[in-house]
Amino acid sequence: MTRHLHVVGTRARDRLPILERTADAVFANCHQGLRGPYTGVDTVMWAVLPDIYAKWPELVDYHRLEIIEAIPELSALIGPGPVTLAKDAPFAERTRWYGDIMIRCFSQGIITMLREYAQRLRETGAVPPALVFDNMQSAEHTAQDFVALFVRRVDADLWHVLVGSNGDVGPQLAAALAQHADLVEAAPSPETGQRPAAELAAEYIMSDGTSDDPAAYGAYLGLDPGERAAMHDRRADELEPDASWGVKIAALPFHRERGTDPHGKGVETVRAATEYLTVMGFQLAGIAMAKRGRALTDPEAEPETYRMLTSMLISHVLGFGRVDEALALCSEVRQRFPQPLAHMTTSYFVSMAYTRVVRDHTKALDYQNNAVVIAKLLPDERQRLVYTGFQENALALVEMHRGNLSRALELVDTAMRRLEGRLGPDEWVVHRSQLLYNRARLHAALGHDEDAYEEFTTLSQADPYYTDYFTERAKISRKHGDLHAAIADYDLAAELGPPFPELYHNRGSAYAELGMVEEALADFAYVLDMEPEEVETLLSRAELLFGAGDLDGATADVERTLSMRDKDPRLLGPRACQPPPAVPAPGPVRS
Repeated sequence: MTRHLHVVGTRARDRLPILERTADAVFANCHQGLRGPYTGVDTVMWAVLPDIYAKWPELVDYHRLEIIEAIPELSALIGPGPVTLAKDAPFAERTRWYGDIMIRCFSQGIITMLREYAQRLRETGAVPPALVFDNMQSAEHTAQDFVALFVRRVDADLWHVLVGSNGDVGPQLAAALAQHADLVEAAPSPETGQRPAAELAAEYIMSDGTSDDPAAYGAYLGLDPGERAAMHDRRADELEPDASWGVKIAALPFHRERGTDPHGKGVETVRAATEYLTVMGFQLAGIAMAKRGRALTDPEAEPETYRMLTSMLISHVLGFGRVDEALALCSEVRQRFPQPLAHMTTSYFVSMAYTRVVRDHTKALDYQNNAVVIAKLLPDERQRLVYTGFQENALALVEMHRGNLSRALELVDTAMRRLEGRLGPDEWVVHRSQLLYNRARLHAALGHDEDAYEEFTTLSQADPYYTDYFTERAKISRKHGDLHAAIADYDLAAELGPPFPELYHNRGSAYAELGMVEEALADFAYVLDMEPEEVETLLSRAELLFGAGDLDGATADVERTLSMRDKDPRLLGPRACQPPPAVPAPGPVRS
C-alpha cells in the first residue's frame, strides 16, 4: 500500500530535489508569512477547484460555505458564498464570532469534498495530481491542522501527498505524519557561490520574510536601518494595490511594521488585519496579530485603537479558556483607562471568564451587574440604548447559569422591548437575532416548547446558514417524539452548514431510534472518520452493532473507547460481567 511522504530537511532547498521528483504535482509553499491562515491550502484549491466545479458543480455547491468561509478569495472561481447576518454586519456591530472549532469543521468539509473528487476522478480512469505541502514548520495552525486531517482521512493510494518540513511541526501534524507517512531525510545541499550582499538582502525582502537562507537574512540585517525601512516601504507599496486578504493579513503587515511609518501605516494595517482575523474566527492568528498591534500602538496617543486591539485579544484568549491572561489584560485596561466604556467592557469580559470558564457564577454576577450599571449611565443616548441591551443579555446568561431561568427570560424580554421601534431595520441585526436566539433557548429550557419552536423557525428563516437554529429546533421535535421532523432539520443543517460532528452524531442516533440501522451507521462512521476519538459516537455505534449481531465490530469500538477512557463505568461494569469472549454492553445515545 502506498503511503504519504514526509520529507525532512533543514532548509527548503535541501528538500526541493525530493519534493520536485513527482511530475505534475501541485506545489504549495505553506509559510504563513505569505498569506496567513490556510497558506498553501489556498494554492491547492486554486489548482484543483476549477476542475471540480467544471465536472461536478453540485459537489462544490454542497461545500460552498466551507470553501468561501475558509478562503474568501476563491469566490473568484466559484462565485460568492452564502449570505449570513453576521457576515453582512459592520465590524462594530458584530456580536458573534466563529471559533477554532468552526474553522476545523471548514477544513473537514473541504477535505470531504476533495476526497469525493478524487474518488470520482479515479472512477473515470484519471488520477489527481500529487500535492506538495512545503515549509510546514512555518505554516499557520489552520494549514497544519488541514494537512494533518488530510493525510489521516485520505489514503495515499487515492491522493498522494508529500509534506516538507525541517522536522519541527506541531504535535497533531507530527502524529498524523508518523502514522500515515514514510519519513525521508533530505541531504544538505551544497552551498552556492557567494553573492553580493545587496542581492541577498533584496531576496529576503522579496520573499516577504519567508526565506530560510541564513546568508540572505544576514545581509538583510546588515543593511542601514533607513535603507532597510525604505525597502520595506517599496515592497509594501508593490503589494498593496492588488493585495488579497491573505496578503493583507500576512505579508503587508510584515512590511508596514518594519517600514518608515510603523506607528502610522503599520498600526493601521495591523489593526485591519486583526479585525479581519477576528471576524473570520482565526483565533490563534488573531492573538498573534493583536499582540503585534499593541506593541506598535501608543496607548496614550491612540487609546481607542489600543483598547480595540486589547478587546479583540481578550476575546480570543477567553475562547481558549486562558482566564489568567484575560483577567490580566482586563486589569491593565482598567488601570490605564478611566473611561466608562473601558470599564463596562472589561467588567463584561471578567464576568464571561467567570461564568463560561471558571463556572463561578456568583462572582460573574458581581462584574456583570457592574457592566449593566455603567451601560445605563452612558451619556450618549445611542450607546446607552444598545449597550444596556447587550449587557442585560450577558446578565441573562449569568442568571441562566445560576439556574434563574425566569429572571434570565425577563432580562432578555426587557432588552428586546427596549430596542423595539428605536433602531432601523438594518441596525444591530446580529445583536437582535442573538437576543431572540437566547429567548428561544430560555423558552425551551422552561418547557415553553411551542414558543421556542416558533422562534427558532423565525431565526432559521432570517439566517438559514447559522444552522444552530435547526439543531435546536430538532431537539424540541425529538422531545415530542417526532423523529422524522428532527431528521428533516438535521438534514437542513447538514446541507447548509459545515460538518459538525455533533450534528451527524445526533442525526445518527435519531436514525437508530427509528430502526434505520444503515443510515445511523453511515452517520456514526462519518463522525469517526472526522474525529476518531469521539467517545460517545463510538459507544453509540457499539450499541447499534451489538444489536445487529456484529459482536466483533461492537467489541472493537468498546476496546477503542476503553483505550481512551479506561475508567468509564458504563464500559467496565458490563465488560467485566461478560463471559469470554467479551461482548460489549450497549453504549449511550447522545441527544
